[in-house]
Amino acid sequence: METQEPAPESAPEFDSPLVKAVEFLEKGEWQPAHEIVQGDKSNLAAWLHGIVHTLEGDLGNARYWYRRAGRDFPGVEAVQREIASARRRVTR
Repeated sequence: METQEPAPESAPEFDSPLVKAVEFLEKGEWQPAHEIVQGDKSNLAAWLHGIVHTLEGDLGNARYWYRRAGRDFPGVEAVQREIASARRRVTR
């Protein structure tokens, strides 16, 4: 199942905390990514928060954050595709 792109927002600055959060997610380091995204109220941060909880295995919370981001929850099997999509989102 293909998920929709998040609502249009300007891309974060190259050195923004959300870019760093994606870098942590790419390494599977969800704890420091979680520390970054939990303080940000953007749709992008909500999506990343959903990815964090997917990696953590807290799927109920992941679904909640995907809803907050306005996205369909793609399931655990899609987490690496979601991270790759998030990378593209923060670097465009």
